[in-house]
Amino acid sequence: MRFQSVGAVAPGFAAIRRRQALFWGLGAMAGAGYGRQSGAATASATTTKLLGEWASDWDARLDPTQFLVSEKLDGVRALWDGAALRFRSGRAIAAPDWFLAELPGQALDGELWLARNSFDRLSGTVRKTQPVDAEWRALRYMVFDAPAPDVSFALRVQRLQTVVQGAQVPWLLAVEQTQAASAHALQLRLRQVAALGGEGLMLHRLDAQWKPGRSEAVRKLKLQPDEEARVVAHIAGKGKLEGQMGALLLEMPGGKRFALGTGFSAADRAHPPAIDTQVTYRYRDRTPQGLPKFASYLRVREAE
Repeated sequence: MRFQSVGAVAPGFAAIRRRQALFWGLGAMAGAGYGRQSGAATASATTTKLLGEWASDWDARLDPTQFLVSEKLDGVRALWDGAALRFRSGRAIAAPDWFLAELPGQALDGELWLARNSFDRLSGTVRKTQPVDAEWRALRYMVFDAPAPDVSFALRVQRLQTVVQGAQVPWLLAVEQTQAASAHALQLRLRQVAALGGEGLMLHRLDAQWKPGRSEAVRKLKLQPDEEARVVAHIAGKGKLEGQMGALLLEMPGGKRFALGTGFSAADRAHPPAIDTQVTYRYRDRTPQGLPKFASYLRVREAE
């Protein structure tokens, strides 16, 4: 398997900071250094909603050599606007001031990450309204993009690597980006990541400019894909599940509904996800009607 790592260059950033600030709707921070405040003050002072790029599913007809590839981390999406750290919805993350103080005055997109198969612990840490220093000391901010208008992803990655190297912050790391030599090499990489407990791969087209929202230039590839749907009802269990939740009736974003009955723990069945909660499930394929086949419950998607 041949993968080529992406190297770094050392361009200057002063000339593009004002453009980035205006692009992100942060006119008040367009001056030098973005006028950074302390983390707690900034989080409450600004209400700008930031939207990162959202990945589409990988299409096997695409040429993987035109994409940069990285591991899909099982983390919590976090966008840094140069002064505040936010969920992708725009809501502020209550991170400790020391965690934010050394981050660069540069727009960044990435994931707060702990380790593979540690999402529940991570989520419990980052969603607290009062951060616990000891818990945050174990976290890393794994960044994969430096949003800027009219700049290709390949160049943004190079700039990002330079920013991270210059910052010298132990909890700020650039996600490794590589380039697959072929579709076969891509599949081998996927299986290697999955064998280590990873979620899958992210692919970002080399020449793509940054654009918020759902993007066909950003793709996700998993051995078993997952999606989210809304809980609309609890279906009572039968037989050995009598008196418990037997299945969830879920509504997909397009309005189609289906019953999800596998993947639940005893605790999940005793205390099922609330109505209107968004949940994540895995599946293997789709029916001709577009419903997931062999779907299995994964987790509640926490509100951001």
